[in-house]
Amino acid sequence: VVGTAVVAKATSAVLYELELDNTANGAASYFKLYNTGTVTVGTTVPDWVVMVPASVSRTIVIPSGLTFGTALSYAATTAGGTSGSTGPTSDFAVKLVYV
Repeated sequence: VVGTAVVAKATSAVLYELELDNTANGAASYFKLYNTGTVTVGTTVPDWVVMVPASVSRTIVIPSGLTFGTALSYAATTAGGTSGSTGPTSDFAVKLVYV
């Protein structure tokens, strides 16, 4: 994943697990989740932001699920909040478990 948004599901989704691997990067990365299928990274306000420290792999389990009523999109950047739009220097691997 880079600074460009990826649409995981273009319709409503319930997210149950995130596996975020930032081990290839020497700096923190920010994984952003959006409840829309149309994202402009750096402009569209993310619904969730997860900071993953440098050289770390993180798994987040959401037993009751997190509902995205419109669509489920995501991006990874080097800055948190809305304005960050630059992707991590190296690979940032993502696995999502959703329905």
